[in-house]
Amino acid sequence: MAFSALRTSVPSPTRFVRSTMSQSLRQPAQCRQVSFSSYLVTPKELNEALRKNPATRISTSPRVVPLCAAWFMPNDPEGRKGIDAFQKSRIPQARYFDLDGVKDTESPYPHMLPTCETFAEAMSNLGIRRDDNIVVYDTEELGLFSAPRVGWTLRVFGHPNVHVLNNYRLWVREGYPTETGEPAPMEKTKYPVPNYDAKLVMPYSELKEIAKEHRKEGSKEAEILDARPYGRWAGTDPEPRPELSSGHIPGSKSLPFPELLDPETKTMRPAEELRKVFEERDVDASKSIISSCGSGVTAAIIETALHVSEYGNPNLRRVYDGSWTEWAQRVKPADGLIRKAT
Repeated sequence: MAFSALRTSVPSPTRFVRSTMSQSLRQPAQCRQVSFSSYLVTPKELNEALRKNPATRISTSPRVVPLCAAWFMPNDPEGRKGIDAFQKSRIPQARYFDLDGVKDTESPYPHMLPTCETFAEAMSNLGIRRDDNIVVYDTEELGLFSAPRVGWTLRVFGHPNVHVLNNYRLWVREGYPTETGEPAPMEKTKYPVPNYDAKLVMPYSELKEIAKEHRKEGSKEAEILDARPYGRWAGTDPEPRPELSSGHIPGSKSLPFPELLDPETKTMRPAEELRKVFEERDVDASKSIISSCGSGVTAAIIETALHVSEYGNPNLRRVYDGSWTEWAQRVKPADGLIRKAT
């Protein structure tokens, strides 16, 4: 599999946009192991961690690795691509995780989790070691959007130290160093083939049974939260993939992901505000909570909000990987499992 982070052509020199601050990241220093206090990391915390832990070729200490998860919707009106955003502006020493490349290539659905072997190969090609402390981030243009999906993916495959930057838009606005151009080649590592944590993932077959039993006496109770815009959940607006019917899974609740973000900075809202959002939706914290969306990307924003606000039992929270793209293609009309708002 070819990964966008590693080009076979000879790269052009990387250009640092803010040379003074960027140079500080490359000054010789004693590497120290960095520990972040929460899953979400502020730009200030990441910048300080990178300064304390500068990249060197000879160090074997755990590193802080910025991992760019830039991704745009397939119907993006400007035709933007994640790799272009990465080359336009990124955190120095960042690597690019391609959501459209690191996936199950045999699945008909767009972003299904890769196999354990494919994941290990991708991490190896990105020069990542298992003891690296990874901070995932996305784009200045969209704010918090695709990074939660990649952060969740790393958690599914058991990477020990994973965090999400809150967010790259603030990183740029607050004047922290960026670079542009083709990245320098990364030395390949040997990332071990991981285990797959199935308890974080909701499969179609199980969710179908939950939906079929919705409102029946003795049925398994679960909260299903849908991150898509309300019109798509209600079935009044079309899906971005025109072959799909819009609508929703029986028993699901509409929770468009922008409601979890600050409207201006697109950062994740504070924990107490997130809890209020879930409470206003009457999300029962004692039940299993399943996050869904269009193709499994923004569902991870809901999962991240649940995680950082400590809402619900962490052992009962799962992301529906295939999300609406899988659901709308697999359920049969006779099943009655595509609902419209009335």
